[in-house]
Amino acid sequence: MAGAEQPPAVALQGISKRFGTVLANQDIDLAVASGTIHGIVGENGAGKSTLMSILYGFYQADAGEILIDGTVVRIQGSADAIRHGIGMVHQHFMLVETFTVLENLALGAEDGPLLRRGLDRARRTLKQIGDTYGLSVDPDAIVGGLAVGQQQRVEILKALYREARILILDEPTGVLTPQEADHLFKVLAALRQQGKTVILITHKLREIMAITDNVSVMRQGRMVAHRKTAETSAAELSELMVGRKVVLHFDKAPARPGATALSVTGLHVTDGAGIERVKGVDLTVRAGEIVGIAGVAGNGQSELLEAIAGIRRPRAGRIRSGDIDLFPHPDFSSRRVRDHRIAHVPEDRHRTGMVGAFPARENVLLGEQDSPAFHRHGLIDWKRVSADATAKMTHFDVRPCDPTLKMANFSGGNQQKLILAREMERDPILLLVGQPTRGVDIGAIEFIHRRLLALRDAGKAILLVSVELEEIMSLSDRILVMFDGRIVGEVTVTDPGAVDERMLGLLMAGCQPGQPGVIAR
Repeated sequence: MAGAEQPPAVALQGISKRFGTVLANQDIDLAVASGTIHGIVGENGAGKSTLMSILYGFYQADAGEILIDGTVVRIQGSADAIRHGIGMVHQHFMLVETFTVLENLALGAEDGPLLRRGLDRARRTLKQIGDTYGLSVDPDAIVGGLAVGQQQRVEILKALYREARILILDEPTGVLTPQEADHLFKVLAALRQQGKTVILITHKLREIMAITDNVSVMRQGRMVAHRKTAETSAAELSELMVGRKVVLHFDKAPARPGATALSVTGLHVTDGAGIERVKGVDLTVRAGEIVGIAGVAGNGQSELLEAIAGIRRPRAGRIRSGDIDLFPHPDFSSRRVRDHRIAHVPEDRHRTGMVGAFPARENVLLGEQDSPAFHRHGLIDWKRVSADATAKMTHFDVRPCDPTLKMANFSGGNQQKLILAREMERDPILLLVGQPTRGVDIGAIEFIHRRLLALRDAGKAILLVSVELEEIMSLSDRILVMFDGRIVGEVTVTDPGAVDERMLGLLMAGCQPGQPGVIAR
């Protein structure tokens, strides 16, 4: 009929999904207009990823219908979703790291048994898509050698290569630098301009306000609100997500630094390929203060933190805890570091912070498995371990509070809170923490920030590495800026609101702004 309203690109009606006793999605309705960017926000565990996994065919709904362009469809697997023009970029990339970009693109769409023909077609299409959307990637590059932002481009290219009209992105900026995130937003805007429909799952409200046309809010498995982005605010969305007002800027008490808890002198660290990543770094962290390290990812922060934690052996330099030499020492290791009451929350929780196949209680036990507190008659006392894990999970509001649940089955935010509970509840004198709120929702960010400040106020020393400048400025008492493996500037924070983000950005880019309050290093 002439003038009839165009149906939504995607409509979900009455979607419900249960996993055992957990109701992940309950009677959810959602309509996504064609040619728009639609945000879905909610706390970790709110059911966002489950809902999108149903749309992409990874899960089957227990009840409800899916409509594409107004027609009811059955999506029983990802192949069905792709046939209906749906593509998905997952939070944890689905790429074969030993394959080239081109081989990843053609995988599953080989165009017959003669691979050369399929690869030639993929090469032509890759260039065309890359030019159209600003997604250029070297087709012959090995995926495992690409930066995270480049790998994400490959995932988007894969979906577009399969002619996706509806693109789902699950927490796409969780592992990106601010610069990479800004480029992603430009790509999404170009996709919208070309008539594509984008569904963006994120917990970062700044991104929702910057790029989306509409936003839907989920809480505890239910859809609780739909808003036009232009008619809402980050404050309203955060309150809808959590069910209460959320505070992310704290009036923290001034730091009262005490004795030096960590001293690093002339530290040089190389990576696995023998490339020097840390080039003569000096720093100190004192009891009762948070020292933040700011910098664009890849400038040596990760290697510095790993070296101090005993995971990576320095090439030269000195690391001291109080008056004890940790390095150089013949027994330098992560065990020696932990034995001197230094706790470590690693940047990548999946690779170095947890074992996904282990239950929560065993992950909480990691590093303490030899402690007499958890042994009886020479064997691990699992009742004590479970009780300890339950207490920590309750204290840090980990949901669900089930110490026997596999770690992989918790949401990212709850995994992070569990790791923080394990490290912070061991009464460390120094906490090394990398990217504490990466992939974490706004309610959990508030919780984690409060815990870090409480630890500082209890007289503990904290060395914080984060690519989130707002986080660094909000929490730190002193900010060190790293560029190309060196500390290039230091700022003492007396008033977080007075810290100049532009000035820090210049330091992060290797420039010396020469402003008051900045000590060149």
